[in-house]
Amino acid sequence: MIIFGTKGYLYQLAMLTLVCTRCGNPSAHALRKRITKFTLFFVPLFPVSTKYSTQCTFCGAESKLSQEQAEQLQAQDAGGPSGQSYGQPPQQHQQPYRP
Repeated sequence: MIIFGTKGYLYQLAMLTLVCTRCGNPSAHALRKRITKFTLFFVPLFPVSTKYSTQCTFCGAESKLSQEQAEQLQAQDAGGPSGQSYGQPPQQHQQPYRP
């Protein structure tokens, strides 16, 4: 008897501030990677599929991404706090009040 199947793994790659396409709110989005692996006797052997997505923490909407889009978002997130994340609304600099 041979026992085989698949098992899914979910990895959170980054938390990004994006404007949600469904609710329109600028909110945190989880960038996730889902890998499905072929298993033989409950031992994962090799990946069968890899999918990327973002999920809005405000409304829960999930958007599928290509590998290139996910890598771009992850690279922009690695830019640090000095750079803005993709999709983040621009910060408006106000002049200090002087009477």
